[in-house]
Amino acid sequence: MKLPIHLNALKAFEASARHQSFSAAAEELNVTPAAVGQLVRTLEEWLDTPLFHRTNTGKIRLMPTETAERALPDIRAGFDKLSQGLELLQQSPTCGILTVTVSPAFAAKWLLPRLDRFQTLCPDTDVRLDTNLKPIDFAIQRVDIGVRYGTGNWQGLVAEKLMDEEVFPVCSPRLLEQPERLSLPEQLLQETLIHDLSMDEHTGFPTWLAWLEKAGVEKHQSAHNIQINNSAAVLQTAIDGAGIALARSVMVKDDLAAGRLVRLFPEIQFESPLAYFVVYKPESTELAKTQMFRDWLFTEAIR
Repeated sequence: MKLPIHLNALKAFEASARHQSFSAAAEELNVTPAAVGQLVRTLEEWLDTPLFHRTNTGKIRLMPTETAERALPDIRAGFDKLSQGLELLQQSPTCGILTVTVSPAFAAKWLLPRLDRFQTLCPDTDVRLDTNLKPIDFAIQRVDIGVRYGTGNWQGLVAEKLMDEEVFPVCSPRLLEQPERLSLPEQLLQETLIHDLSMDEHTGFPTWLAWLEKAGVEKHQSAHNIQINNSAAVLQTAIDGAGIALARSVMVKDDLAAGRLVRLFPEIQFESPLAYFVVYKPESTELAKTQMFRDWLFTEAIR
């Protein structure tokens, strides 16, 4: 069977299936719902098979048929390939805009302080950062490469481990000016503990409870608690002297080196089950700028 020339119809079909609505697909494609419906009907006539179950009642009125559901993954992959090919036509492999997705905290505490070195290495590449806590669709958002924190499994993406990390308490040097303060893990319970809520949905993300158990502290209720849903803000609160943070070694590396924070109880080792991964679409290996950024990330990780 020959590939149909109706690329607009295929696009209308894919968007309608994703949104389960001609109206929502029309808004995305910047055409009228009637135009989307006509494009889909044209494709159905060409294929001589229905692509949707249509109903006049209920919340969802447009459902792809079983045949359509089987075909959609290949169609979406085809559109991804077309977009990649257009990018190759539009720009030099080593130049242009490189879209990078990272979490806001990773951008602030690790990537941005080092990014000038990549710009020096690749002056013709402009980096566009997409800082987002939630995983995004690389194809829809036109993302080239990213760094994610987790177990390393993200559907449709290549994931290469960039950095492992350790978890440990840190505080401002000012809190250690009093003799014997924070000399034993049990004394942490007399302090304000700062809790990082940014990774709550990730099973196995280290918490104060887990660290205290590792340290052999029987009671786990601290005198005061601060809860923050941003890892960079957690560290800044500790830098300001407002409490003790349970820090992630990758995030806190520069603050420790600069003396803004001090690691407590270094004899207690607690490896995080999660790690940082460089992630990108398999076809991105064809773009030199993406691979240059990937190689640069690994160089920076071992500095």
